[in-house]
Amino acid sequence: MENQNLNKAHGTSIQWLWCLLFIVSSSSSSSSSSSSLLLVSATENSITRTTSISKNQTIISAGGKFALGFFSPHNSTSTYLGIWYNTIPKQTVIWVANRASPLPKGSPAVFRLSEDGNLVVLSGTKAVMWTSNVTVNSLSASSTVAVLLDNGNLELRSGEGGCLWQSFDHPSDTYVAEMKISSNRRTGQQLRLTSWVNDEDPSLGIFSTGIDPNGHQFYIWKGHQPYWRSNVYAATFSYASPLLNFDRGFSAYISWVVEEDEIYLVSSISTNSIRTQFTLVPSGRIELLVWVKTRWMVLWQAPLAKCDFYSHCGPFTICQKNESIPLCKCLTGFQPKLHNEWIVGNWTGGCVRNKRLRCDKGDGFLKFEKMKLPDHAVSIGNGSVSDCEHKCFQNCSCTAYAYANMTDLTIVVCLNWFRELVDIVNNYDTGHDLYVRVHNTKMVDESQENSFTHTRKHLIAVTVAIVSIGLLLISVFGCFRRRKRQIRQERINSELLGFDSMSTTSGDGHNNAELISFSLRSVLAATGSFSAENKLGEDPSESVNLDWSKRFKIIEGIAQGLLYLHKYSRLRVIHRDLKASNVLLDQMMTPKISDFGLARIFAMNQTEDKTNRVVGTYLRVLDHFKAWDNWMEGRALDLIDPSIRDTYNPLQAMKCINVGLLCVQEIMSERPTMSEVVVMLSNELATIQSPKKPAFTIHRSSHMSSRCSNNEITMTNVEPR
Repeated sequence: MENQNLNKAHGTSIQWLWCLLFIVSSSSSSSSSSSSLLLVSATENSITRTTSISKNQTIISAGGKFALGFFSPHNSTSTYLGIWYNTIPKQTVIWVANRASPLPKGSPAVFRLSEDGNLVVLSGTKAVMWTSNVTVNSLSASSTVAVLLDNGNLELRSGEGGCLWQSFDHPSDTYVAEMKISSNRRTGQQLRLTSWVNDEDPSLGIFSTGIDPNGHQFYIWKGHQPYWRSNVYAATFSYASPLLNFDRGFSAYISWVVEEDEIYLVSSISTNSIRTQFTLVPSGRIELLVWVKTRWMVLWQAPLAKCDFYSHCGPFTICQKNESIPLCKCLTGFQPKLHNEWIVGNWTGGCVRNKRLRCDKGDGFLKFEKMKLPDHAVSIGNGSVSDCEHKCFQNCSCTAYAYANMTDLTIVVCLNWFRELVDIVNNYDTGHDLYVRVHNTKMVDESQENSFTHTRKHLIAVTVAIVSIGLLLISVFGCFRRRKRQIRQERINSELLGFDSMSTTSGDGHNNAELISFSLRSVLAATGSFSAENKLGEDPSESVNLDWSKRFKIIEGIAQGLLYLHKYSRLRVIHRDLKASNVLLDQMMTPKISDFGLARIFAMNQTEDKTNRVVGTYLRVLDHFKAWDNWMEGRALDLIDPSIRDTYNPLQAMKCINVGLLCVQEIMSERPTMSEVVVMLSNELATIQSPKKPAFTIHRSSHMSSRCSNNEITMTNVEPR
């Protein structure tokens, strides 16, 4: 009811807005040689029976946010009629009219209202290349008007103000706020996004995205085959939930609206000053974009990881998200269908049951937590949890069930499955518990016949006995290990505390002992003989534990450490080989900068020095180039570790990448100081400039002597930062 009231209010406001907008300027440009229509001025937002637009002309929405006109993509030989953002310097097209019938780039083109009241795109020979193709009452045909709204929608209206046709009902590859993505269960009609062929060809591509006709989930299709699928949205009622909520003063909401015949998705944003959109790119990826300063930033995208792709592991399998070995595994109670294929990593055949179902008390349900629910769910309706389980158990064809509490109310939506279970992913952010039906008397708790839920209570007694014996053995063995470890630690501590100071001489000629050297034996002991597992980020289990908040604190800690070395330390120390393996973490995940083997000590008033060779890790340069390429292509967030892509803060991540690229700019004077880096990382309101390309060669300052040779000896400016 609330949604209907909002729709009525929206419709009333649109009619009122039309009354204000239907003012056609009396001024016009020169008439075309073949028509008496006037060409509209750039300040108008509508087209009437007496006006039209041709190439190099546009109409602008009332608030100046969107423009409509003819455009040609870069390097394209064709021309299209489209709508794009008027306030964004980079032309970003959100809708294209004549995708299937492009015009030659050099030929004339006109956009106007036809005699029957429809919108048409005409070629130089007056051939109709595109039309809105809607039935218009003969009495209204002469009074129709087209209006471009500030939300990017183009509406064809009758003289009375009613909407006859709108571009939002015919989306291209982009979804913006107030647009609908829908599926009509009665007529089967769907509003989908369809990708471009490539970045320079708006023609219909092979990928499309929309709502499942059964109304439970979103798909990306490649042709007619599923390519990606969202989790199941088991709502039988309308609801809204936050989509984005940032500290920078704006939030976005997404509404799932369920009506008698139609299910649709619509989004809104709390401020008109922020531009966001979903775009289905030509490669088949859906991207959530926000305009930040001078570029589009990707906040979310799918599919990315292997488990994102539809049914990557075949039926009755689990694709193990964030786990690489093995990527696929059979559900408990199942085994690989094709063992030879399975062991070589071909999992498409999936798994089959160890024992077939018998539809008796030997059947039960195994619980799998935090799962992306399988495809082909069937909604059984609302009810209690026990009712959901009972309905599946009573139907011998039911292979699994799940339930979801979609709101804070006690309403439970019950889902059943009656075929192969496909596209299951574990560790899913919006996952649910999935109960899979199996037949195994050893795995089902027969003492609770009415619960029909699998348990393993028969294993408890054996487990307790094994654990008891194991604890006893561990206790005895632990006494010897503990004493041995204490002796070893005492020796290491003695060496660590009994270090020799590295005598260094500062610019004033005094000896200093702030850099510390350790014996090789103590370093070997502390690092496990330089084991790869002790390197920062190398241990897979530790990498998973390093969520985004911890990693960002580590980044801030490293910046603070460098600031101390550069500015507040008694010696001015330039590390010259900072990388992940040279940062140690203590038990509190506090970073400690290590390995000062290539460090150089500067006098407090010293800002330059000469080196005889390039120092540091050469492969770090390749990392800079990769980061720069991704940045320029708008794919900077592809650099994020896949294990944290579901939890990271995209704005903080973009800030870190931005700051990192600023620090490796080619011109030394344009790089930020460490004081500025700390401020940029810690202050949400700090202004951060866009980076310039990193240095491909070591930069020579213009004031250096021209007598410097081009052999292996290089003169380098070093600015402590």
